[in-house]
Amino acid sequence: MKFGIDRLLADPSLRAPLEGRRVALLAHPASVTADLTHSLDALVASGLNVSAVFGPQHGVRGDLQDNMMESPDFTDPTYGMPVFSLYGEVRRPTGQSMGTFDVMLVDLQDVGCRIYTFVTTLLYVLEAAAEHGKSVWVLDRPNPAGRPVEGLTLLPGWESFVGAGPMPMRHGMTLGEMGGWFIDHFKLDVDYRVIEMEGWQPDAAPGFGWPPERPWINPSPNAANVNMARAYAGTVMLEGTTLSEGRGTTRPLELFGAPDIDAKAVIAEMRRFAPEWLAGCTLRDLWFQPTFHKHVGQLCSGVFIHAEGPGYDHQAFRPWRLQALGFKAIRRLYPDYDLWRDFPYEYVFDKLAIDVINGGPALREWVDDAGATPADLDAITRADEAAWLEARQPFLRY
Repeated sequence: MKFGIDRLLADPSLRAPLEGRRVALLAHPASVTADLTHSLDALVASGLNVSAVFGPQHGVRGDLQDNMMESPDFTDPTYGMPVFSLYGEVRRPTGQSMGTFDVMLVDLQDVGCRIYTFVTTLLYVLEAAAEHGKSVWVLDRPNPAGRPVEGLTLLPGWESFVGAGPMPMRHGMTLGEMGGWFIDHFKLDVDYRVIEMEGWQPDAAPGFGWPPERPWINPSPNAANVNMARAYAGTVMLEGTTLSEGRGTTRPLELFGAPDIDAKAVIAEMRRFAPEWLAGCTLRDLWFQPTFHKHVGQLCSGVFIHAEGPGYDHQAFRPWRLQALGFKAIRRLYPDYDLWRDFPYEYVFDKLAIDVINGGPALREWVDDAGATPADLDAITRADEAAWLEARQPFLRY
């Protein structure tokens, strides 16, 4: 199969509308061609006039580990062009930076989750392009989490840098498709084009969204593999808790744990309370000691989520419910556990992080309600999931 960048480079007719125009590139370390050449180098070599580069969260270089670590603007040392950070002094492109190009090429590897900030950066770029009369082309890439949809829809008034609009946590779209939905939903007047992939089969084994013949490159420092991308729609919620999500280990966002829980007991309680939410994956208890971040230097008892191997069922796996169940099991085993982490999260200072992550308080309220059942959470979530499946349908390209 071919990604959007590969099709653009291989077909002069696709590049023809870019001739004589100043081209900007929005990219990160996973913005590479089939032979692992970075897209910036490949586009310059193709003869295009690349006049500026933009970087999302974690930077063009992908060098900044944690959330809310801002990247500076700088000058590219190889080509001498300006590199503008969209996760630093600004998160929306400024008028000054918008004046450096005519067409922006967006070549970002996403992981298929509303909270992954590249989704919001795409919206901000589209809004700025509409305001300044610029064109936006998305060079489309696979959604490694595939087509399944899961989670509560972000509520009005809960928009943030991790919540661009009313979609569920796991949206099941590519960035090219999402751009089309943004333009329709927010009524944007912008010149938009998608260079589609060729041969992407999001429902086909064994990749179920990620073509296994393509090497995985971290789009952000803690997105280490496809297992993480599959689990992330659930494990990202750990960022709003006192539990470790595995930062400071080699497998972040594929596990959860803490020094003061018994992982075997947590897994047993998860199986007892909502066994149907454990379908499609394998849970394994483990020990880990983070070298930085939460519980640094402490021995933690943890649960590893294997959305891979013979136990993986792509259609049955529901990472958001699985992680919600992990919280519920801890609350049931340790009723007074200090679960919810109170700190500024992605530039939101007046709401609990877990609520910002979920686009509303419903998940936290379900976990904390001793009488709430799996059916109670299912009842509100299924309606949101069904509505999104219908809303996204006109914008699917594959």
